[in-house]
Amino acid sequence: MILIIRVAVIFLFPQLTFAFGVIDVVGGEDGSKTTGQAEVWHDRTGELTIEQVGPIYLKGEFKPLNSAGSTGLQPGAFWSHFVLRNVTDKTLTLNIEYVDHQLISLDAYERDSESPVRYRHIAAMAMADAFASREISHNRFVVVVTIPALQSKDMLVKFSSHQAGFVFPAMRIWDPEKLRKTQTSEASIIMFMFGGIFLMSIIALVGAIATRDKIFLAYSVYALTKIIGWCTILGYTHQFIVTEHFHQRYMSIGGALTVFFGVVFARTFLQTRKHTPRIDKVFILMLLVAAVMLVSALFSLTGLAVLSVTIILLLYPVMSVAGIVRWRQGSTDAAVFAAAWTLLVFGLVVQALRDLGLVEHNVINYYWPAVASFVEMLGIMAAMGIKVRRLRLQKDEAEARYTEQLEHSKAELEQQVKERTQELEKAKLEAELEARTDPLTGIYNRRSFFVESGKSLKLAQRKNQPLSLLMFDLDLFKSINDTFGHTMGDEALRIFSRTIKDNLRDCDVWGRLGGEEFALVLNEDKRGTLQTAERLRKEIAGIAIMTPSGELRITASVGVAYLKNEKTIEALISKADDALYQAKNRGRDQIIEHCSA
Repeated sequence: MILIIRVAVIFLFPQLTFAFGVIDVVGGEDGSKTTGQAEVWHDRTGELTIEQVGPIYLKGEFKPLNSAGSTGLQPGAFWSHFVLRNVTDKTLTLNIEYVDHQLISLDAYERDSESPVRYRHIAAMAMADAFASREISHNRFVVVVTIPALQSKDMLVKFSSHQAGFVFPAMRIWDPEKLRKTQTSEASIIMFMFGGIFLMSIIALVGAIATRDKIFLAYSVYALTKIIGWCTILGYTHQFIVTEHFHQRYMSIGGALTVFFGVVFARTFLQTRKHTPRIDKVFILMLLVAAVMLVSALFSLTGLAVLSVTIILLLYPVMSVAGIVRWRQGSTDAAVFAAAWTLLVFGLVVQALRDLGLVEHNVINYYWPAVASFVEMLGIMAAMGIKVRRLRLQKDEAEARYTEQLEHSKAELEQQVKERTQELEKAKLEAELEARTDPLTGIYNRRSFFVESGKSLKLAQRKNQPLSLLMFDLDLFKSINDTFGHTMGDEALRIFSRTIKDNLRDCDVWGRLGGEEFALVLNEDKRGTLQTAERLRKEIAGIAIMTPSGELRITASVGVAYLKNEKTIEALISKADDALYQAKNRGRDQIIEHCSA
């Protein structure tokens, strides 16, 4: 009954039903107005459709969000209802921007003006979609809404976190041009910070090369993972680099890499293994947890990934404690490190409180962790600068050593390239030969025989020349292997093959098809073919091989086929094979022509 009454009221008096969720827009909005938190409903399955959620809203089950802005770590999806009312006498086009970067997908619907219970799908965006599919090129989700003069848009928006995630069911309202300018400003600041971190990474890398000090190398890698991590988390990797097939786990992977190499750097810089072995055990635990976090991200083990992140956040302050302990032990570098890391920890704590809904979401705490990371890197670089002073006396020696090593490496590389090139050329020739020839007899193998004989067949057809094919099969070859052994059997095949080859022309194609079966293609007419076949049969019969078991003599049966109307070499082989079969049946050591020749 309540549902029926509410539908009737919406249909007859829409201006009276949304007073709680109505937002007046006048044009020129600068993002200070937000939507979405006055009427929110949690779909724990994340699978309900707009047709199912619409009636739920009409029943009055949408309630105000009872937190400072975040839903906390929850599975499924959250639905938000709000109404945008254009109080001006002109049509307004607005950009409605999701306030955070962690959302997996967003769907927006507007109510059909002809039905109070039917909604039209106006936007569908997902992290896994190609970035180019977004209507507005922005690192966060943006929905375009057009509202006619003095009219309202009744909206339902679905915020999906899939298995589990933090959702901020609010969207900032923007004039399109102001959003573009703000986005440009924000991106410029972030890129400036990324550029600064990258520059510090390069400087540290140069220091690592010049001094061979692993501290600089660890810092360089850590700085690069910072860029990768924050660029991915803030959405710029999807926008500019992995524009298609982006996956939510990339954010966790970037975070895991940043944590892992951050701990590696801290252990190296503070020398905890040597000076604070107990704290070093905690660092090793953090490395293991970061590795688990990485594996969880790779295999989409959401629960394990969340647990790993929680443990990491709880252990992060140990970094500051380690810095303070090392400072008290007399390391001035460690004091600066501790201060820089404490700033980062504070930023991460603020982010955690924001994600849990205990602190209101705003631009400052949204960007605070990234800015804190930048300042942390500056502080650590300053701490490392103290170490640089000790390098000045070693500069000339390091440069000379580097130059000498560079020249040596160049000469060594050139020699290696030369030797490797020669090896590759030799290997290439050997591979080509091996691919074309039978390893036992050294003549064409089956594949090469078909290629070469196919060329001869096409040439004969094109020039209307005679062509014949002879199939050879060593008689009673199994008994040769049984009597004299397989080694002598192989030797018999080699001598047989060489005997035939020595009596052929360069244009003849001679190959082993398999076992004791061989084939020969001749550009001869019938008379010439039979003469050659008989000559070869006699040469074979004259072969005598002395073995420990006595003299080994061999004979061969020959099947002959002549090219007539055959289109392929396989057809010609089939004819010759039939003739060979007859030669075997008629007593072996003889030549039989195919009957249709």
